[in-house]
Amino acid sequence: MSPFYTRKGDDGLTGVLGDGRVAKSDLLMDTLGSVDEANSALGLARATCQQPEACEVILAVQRELYRLMAETAATPENAARFHSIDAARVAWLEEKTAYFEGRVEMPREFIVPGDTVCGAALDMARTAVRRAERRMAGLVSEGRVTNGELLRYLNRLSSLCFVLEIYEHQHGENQPLTRAKAGGKA
Repeated sequence: MSPFYTRKGDDGLTGVLGDGRVAKSDLLMDTLGSVDEANSALGLARATCQQPEACEVILAVQRELYRLMAETAATPENAARFHSIDAARVAWLEEKTAYFEGRVEMPREFIVPGDTVCGAALDMARTAVRRAERRMAGLVSEGRVTNGELLRYLNRLSSLCFVLEIYEHQHGENQPLTRAKAGGKA
């Protein structure tokens, strides 16, 4: 058999970290998929960012998102084994957001994404994180996830993505996206 597929999910069910299987359409799987999408969007942003300190923070967050997904996917019997997102990790995000916020001039109007490749990628990451946050809120409200720090982490992460978008736009040497200018050609 191919190492890239197992055929175990052909029935519409998938495994979790512990005993049992859940429907692929379950809110748990939707939440994990949303976090995975956010991680991928952050990877695209990291690949296009010009500021090394932004790249370092994004990579650290990406690694933490894998731990967040593991904790979310763990069954109640083994949840403690995968617990790693706590108030200290949320505080770390707050510190990083404050650090970058102190190095930018906040825009006075809404940002229209697309002025730079990295900025657009960070905005996509922000919206993906927001979707993951909404899904996680559902799991928390249903009592299926008991660590509220996971929800707070995603909430703070969207703020970090926003300030990093501004930071990269104001400090990076990003190449603008090719686009037609108003009244002329690109």
